[in-house]
Amino acid sequence: MYYFDIQYFDFYNDTQKQYAQDSLWTRTTRFSVFLSKCILYLTPTALLLMFQFYKNQQNFLKLNEQKKVAELTALKNQLNPHFLFNTLNNLYALALDKSDKTPEVIERLSDILDYMLYRCDDTYVPIHKEIQLIENYLSLEKVRYGKRAFITFDHHIDQEVTIAPLILLTFVENAFKHGVSQELKQCTIIISMTLKDSYIVFSIFNSKPKNGVGNQQKKDASLGIKNVKQQLELLYSNAYDLQVLENEDSFEVMLKLRYA
Repeated sequence: MYYFDIQYFDFYNDTQKQYAQDSLWTRTTRFSVFLSKCILYLTPTALLLMFQFYKNQQNFLKLNEQKKVAELTALKNQLNPHFLFNTLNNLYALALDKSDKTPEVIERLSDILDYMLYRCDDTYVPIHKEIQLIENYLSLEKVRYGKRAFITFDHHIDQEVTIAPLILLTFVENAFKHGVSQELKQCTIIISMTLKDSYIVFSIFNSKPKNGVGNQQKKDASLGIKNVKQQLELLYSNAYDLQVLENEDSFEVMLKLRYA
């Protein structure tokens, strides 16, 4: 106040000159004058601080989005090699047996890889693409296990909605890996998908092997579920509900995802 009053005294109006002629102590202790001077000189500072805050917030949101994309990419990369390894093992076994079903398996695998590599890069994809992916996967596993596995997949989707890619496939993989591959006799896998009250409702039931599941298998299943939960937190936050139930002779997963 002392500095600027001296510099610009000649440009003040009569009222301002009257205040400027008072001593610094008088002006400082006079609340109305002090407040008016603060508003005059601090307003540009406040505007600059607000602009800087907004700019920092934008940078934070941008970095947060980049982090989110990076985490999702890492989680998908954990899933894809595991799925490819299992499917190639199936194809290898069929080729050794010179099965007539080998061309069908190759075609199904080609469709799956085309989707996973080139058509599911978006954060959300049409739900019918995920349904087709699951159907292709089930076709491959039916060829592999034959009559050992009783498999049903009911989907009642009467409108086009979107869903995060590859999330549901993890549950299907787990059902086969820990419900079928360990079973010496017949096992059961029942999958359903429908729309209800703005939610995609997905459920999968699989019987447990009579000989039990080892600790390593349980650990692998837990890792798969953990990865899915991380994706759900990143993509759906509070817009989902996941329930995993383990009974004496079965596993059951119920997932509800809110769609836009």
